[in-house]
Amino acid sequence: MSESKSLQRRLGTGDAVAIGLGAMIGAGVFSAFAPAAAAAGAGLLVGLALAAVVAYCNATASAQLAAQYPTSGGTYVYGRERLGPWWGFVAGWGFVIGKTASCAAMATTFASYVVPEPWRRPVAVAAVLALTAVNYRGITRTARLARIIVALVLVALAVAVTASWAGPGAQPADPFGPVGGVYGVLQAAGLLFFAFAGYARIATLGEEVREPRRTIPRAIVGALGFVVLLYAVVGVTLLACLGPDRLASSSAPLLDAVRAGGWSWAAPVVVAGAAAASLGALLALVTGVGRTALAMARQGDLPRPLAAVHPRFAVPYRAELAVAAVVCVLVATVDLRGVIGFSSFGVLVYYLVANLAAFTQRDEHRRWPRFLQVIGAVGCIVLVLTLPPSAVVAGVAVLAAGVVVRATRRATA
Repeated sequence: MSESKSLQRRLGTGDAVAIGLGAMIGAGVFSAFAPAAAAAGAGLLVGLALAAVVAYCNATASAQLAAQYPTSGGTYVYGRERLGPWWGFVAGWGFVIGKTASCAAMATTFASYVVPEPWRRPVAVAAVLALTAVNYRGITRTARLARIIVALVLVALAVAVTASWAGPGAQPADPFGPVGGVYGVLQAAGLLFFAFAGYARIATLGEEVREPRRTIPRAIVGALGFVVLLYAVVGVTLLACLGPDRLASSSAPLLDAVRAGGWSWAAPVVVAGAAAASLGALLALVTGVGRTALAMARQGDLPRPLAAVHPRFAVPYRAELAVAAVVCVLVATVDLRGVIGFSSFGVLVYYLVANLAAFTQRDEHRRWPRFLQVIGAVGCIVLVLTLPPSAVVAGVAVLAAGVVVRATRRATA
């Protein structure tokens, strides 16, 4: 079977936005506010604003680079082109390893919403296989499913916000109280930033988007702007309806806010929305990791057979099948729902490289001023410092292992 070497440009702006929204409106919107409130207290919204600023700076860097290099691979490609092969490898390796773990975490989270404990691992594996099958049939099917999932999640969030404010038992709480200090606010920003970071999926689709120099920047900035507004509405709602202390101790903040409002019928809608959000994040993650693995395989940084593109469906099918296989093994053997710190380390390194690469672009390729890349790079470094030490150690160890393997292969080639 002959195989084409490049993907096909089948996605419009709406498709790219849908995939980006699916990545950003994930399970984080249903769970990230509680640990953020525990860290920042009444300063939660300040943390959200800081996260939005860092995310915007990183998004402009990714959008600007994607317009100049409209191919699969995201920051792996940008780092190679602007800074050198090692920079690209560090970004790509951190992304693939961290996000593969995130895939397993999202699959397990989805299963935890829909079935009891004995069935969670089989259902999580089934979810991975089902979404891989959708991706295998072509990127337009992926975009179609992403639109459906995003619509379901938005309906659930609309119901949750309305029930929290307008339910018969709704009583405003005191949104004020102690602020968690500078470090606490930065920690909250770090937790909430990772919920925004899904716009990178749009950049990894650079080879499959029509008119990429126009479409990708519009899709990235548009999707991020919408999600920032959405998170602000949810954050204000939770603070006003639960208060900082109750929010910080909640394991399911939106569900608690709905129950406090008195609309008991809305609780299952919120649970269904959270399950759909986990599924949407998993769909986007598998898509993004597969494209980055494709780009790395093309350069020999991953096994070259993974660079194959299906001649009919125009997808990196071997890369996607390999990712699915690894994720299924992880889901079946390890509970990785607590992997956010490790994954966050890889994401921040990824965006640090993106900002450094964008800083080197010439004026003819620039769409935003360089100072945004400075803010973005500094923001990534600061947020790394807020991560748990164990996450930083694990992230450094994984990056070091990848560097050693690559250096050994190059030395013996």
